[in-house]
Amino acid sequence: MKVLTVVGARPQFIKAAVVSRALADAGVEEILVHTGQHYDMRMSDLFFRELEIREPAHNLGIGSGSHGEQTGRMLSELERVMQRVAPARVLVYGDTNSTVAGALAAAKLVLPVDHVEAGLRSFDRDMPEELNRVLTDHLADQLFCPTRTAVGNLQCEGLTEGVLFTGDVMLDLALQTRERALEVALPQGLHDKTYFVATIHRASNTDDPEQLRRIMCALDIVARDVGPVVLPVHPRLGQAIQRTGMHVSSIRTIEPVGYIEMQSLILRSRGVITDSGGVQKEALFHGKRCVTLRTSTEWLESVDAGMNVLLGDDLPSLVDVTAGCDGSAVPSDGVLAQFGGGAASRCIANAVVQRGSERRRWVRT
Repeated sequence: MKVLTVVGARPQFIKAAVVSRALADAGVEEILVHTGQHYDMRMSDLFFRELEIREPAHNLGIGSGSHGEQTGRMLSELERVMQRVAPARVLVYGDTNSTVAGALAAAKLVLPVDHVEAGLRSFDRDMPEELNRVLTDHLADQLFCPTRTAVGNLQCEGLTEGVLFTGDVMLDLALQTRERALEVALPQGLHDKTYFVATIHRASNTDDPEQLRRIMCALDIVARDVGPVVLPVHPRLGQAIQRTGMHVSSIRTIEPVGYIEMQSLILRSRGVITDSGGVQKEALFHGKRCVTLRTSTEWLESVDAGMNVLLGDDLPSLVDVTAGCDGSAVPSDGVLAQFGGGAASRCIANAVVQRGSERRRWVRT
């Protein structure tokens, strides 16, 4: 059985690391296609090496561009690859432009689509990711949901056929690499449970100079008054800082880090400050309180567990919220069970194999 998998961005490399191994164990021939959406070595090649993901069979080298331009080029190139490969199924991950391009190209070629991380909703249509999620879910034949909340979201949209609660593959990898991450030395001068690790990359926070200034000033105050702040600088953030000529003295900025080093920083931190969906989950999985610099989240489970605060535009309160973090919170087994307990990748591989003989795409009624 032949499955074509589309990846293109850091979160997808992380998820594919465990699902690809599970597919191989299940006897599936996987054709990996990298769209080139993330092409910086620190955001792409590094993850393939450290997570031992095999080289893609096809690298489309699409690169950056506007949403429409990037997605259109991906759609055209992916269609050509799918026509040559003729897979039984197409597997896509998450909510990026690579995701929706892969799903749309497959659907137009009457190829069944499997969507890993289906059913997530922030209910914020201003987020490009939200549009990608909704479109992909309505194109997919199998919808692999990381939480019961995601299953419920799909039911509210009339999607019940092919929906499966699998758990979250990011929990699988977090658990599998935990000991390895704990062996990584912290950057010089940092000590366990004394610092905060921050990530900023969303366009809504980086493309507006005034919003970025407010965020960076808030982080600077935390670094000065509460505890050190370590900020791996995403390429988008780095470009925004360079454009504005912004300088914040107290924050410790570092180059983007790989998956294992990021898990190490989170595991040994006092708390996490982020606008990333994936980092919110990683904080929860590792028992660290998180402050999310957004007004909405796809991961309400972390909020309900008391592990995540949605700060929204109330940046002045960041100091008070972070002051309450001590690095010692631990998620209950019940919380982790909500994300599948670490068996998601095997569940997904089994479902793909079971439906693998269905070459003709079915239509929902």
